[in-house]
Amino acid sequence: MTKHILGLAVVFCASLSKPALAQAAIAGPETGVTLNGSNHMPEMNRVDTNVDMPLRTPATRTAEDTSIRPFRVHFSDEALADMKRRIKATRYPPREIVSDQSQGVQLATIQKLADYWANNYDWRKTEAKLNSYPNFITSIDGVDIHFIQVKSKEKNALPIIVTHGWPGSIIEQLKIIDLLTNPTAHGGTAADAFDVVIPSLPGYGFSAAPTTTGWDPIRIAKAWAVLMDRLGYKRYVAQGGDWGNAVTEQLALLKPPGLIGIHTNMPATVPPDIDKAAYTGVAPAGLSADEKKAFDQLASFYAHGLGYAGEMANRPQTLYGIGDSPVGMAAWMADHDGTSLALITRVFDGVPEGLSREDIVENIALYWLTNTTVPSARLYWESKLAFFAPKGVQVPTAVTAFPDELYQAPRSWTEKAYPKLIFYSRAPKGGHFAAWEQPQTLVNDLRAAFKQLR
Repeated sequence: MTKHILGLAVVFCASLSKPALAQAAIAGPETGVTLNGSNHMPEMNRVDTNVDMPLRTPATRTAEDTSIRPFRVHFSDEALADMKRRIKATRYPPREIVSDQSQGVQLATIQKLADYWANNYDWRKTEAKLNSYPNFITSIDGVDIHFIQVKSKEKNALPIIVTHGWPGSIIEQLKIIDLLTNPTAHGGTAADAFDVVIPSLPGYGFSAAPTTTGWDPIRIAKAWAVLMDRLGYKRYVAQGGDWGNAVTEQLALLKPPGLIGIHTNMPATVPPDIDKAAYTGVAPAGLSADEKKAFDQLASFYAHGLGYAGEMANRPQTLYGIGDSPVGMAAWMADHDGTSLALITRVFDGVPEGLSREDIVENIALYWLTNTTVPSARLYWESKLAFFAPKGVQVPTAVTAFPDELYQAPRSWTEKAYPKLIFYSRAPKGGHFAAWEQPQTLVNDLRAAFKQLR
């Protein structure tokens, strides 16, 4: 299995639903018309009124169109009813024949998730939450890119672009928006303020799915540089984990004029000899305690956690069944990595820690309603980057290493991977979804890391 398969991403993936039923809106509130701004599938080019309005797709939009258009999220009642109907119609397999999760997502866990999704979860609440933030669409390199932009009231706020991964989404980052933009209400000072930009990756959420090949993390990073320049930011920082780390590191390698530093919660630090040994499971001699922990985590992930990444890296279009079943999609997303699956299992057993049932389901529902199972999976097929190998980043870099990440990067590897390391922290708790699980810890580190760059 090639190294680039490690474009693993996060605890969730997929999506489905009949796109003709899903309307996400581009329109100012004064129009009274919500026009779908996605070109994921031809059927989505619809208006949720009886008025015929043309949708400008990348094929018809001129290269000079750099406009930034307001966007509102809205899905029809029919789409929501169809989603719940499909959940309730799920045909479950027999129970696993082991007492742990070694065969995958356990039947009891997925049935609890499905029951909550079908009978207790309210998408309209999520929709209102998303629409409480300023949402926009802009076309970059022929693809409509969705993003949230929240400006701080503090005049010297530092702009930051935060990128999610798979199976995450912009929903991961919602918890950190107010912490970053309004620090005086959350234990910080006015000098800690950020302006926050959170884009949806191409093919994810409300960003359009590319209709041509070539949209790898390098091209996405180029698009992010265009986005930040288009927004008028001449000095900014970037943050990401999972695919967000890959994009953020590539942005650093591009060295756009405005980028002054990056932060990652899933750094690429693994030395080549360690990476090779991890595939065998035999640890080299002389590792420190922190290095041995990281090695063991990598070896376990390589042995047991790469199945989903291998399929999406080789045959993403084949995920029709996952894209046609909300519960199948949920299981596919939940089984991203062992520690995240264990966390999700505990949450649905009634032990919230970091994530709630609503957190988990609203992220899955976003994939379903936007029908982005296959488009999101294509990023694995596109990327040829080794996920954990150092890339030679030369801009000031900050790292937070969470204990339940795919591997907790040791300081020794991190210092070698990032010659301009300005901040390193080993968080006491948290896993792959840092902004989602431990938002205050992440924000505290972002404040401390970038204080010296302001």
